[in-house]
Amino acid sequence: MTQDTPEKQLHDFNRSNIVVTPSAVKRFKAVMKSEDKEGFALRFGIESGGCSGFNYTMLFDDKSGPNDKVSETNGIKVYCDIKSWLYVKGCTIDYSDDLLNGGFKISNPNADRTCGCGTSFSA
Repeated sequence: MTQDTPEKQLHDFNRSNIVVTPSAVKRFKAVMKSEDKEGFALRFGIESGGCSGFNYTMLFDDKSGPNDKVSETNGIKVYCDIKSWLYVKGCTIDYSDDLLNGGFKISNPNADRTCGCGTSFSA
């Protein structure tokens, strides 16, 4: 049986982090400022619902929980509860201000399928 090297373990860990693109960070920080929540972290997770089984949740939080996965990407902290983490690890959160298809877009490598609006998925 082959044992993973520390380099491979680090590579796998980094691939599993939630990535927030610079454009999404810029938008999150603007919203944080308007809501007087500068310095808060993004809490990213899932809940049951939507047309595909799970909805994404995003809110701002100033405290991580004891079982949260905590990461930082492009200058923003991300908190994720351990149950959600199983479904969202490796996600990329992007933002576009395009008039027709603007808003936050989530690319989830764990999703079997997503709905047309992009706010729910199944795994």
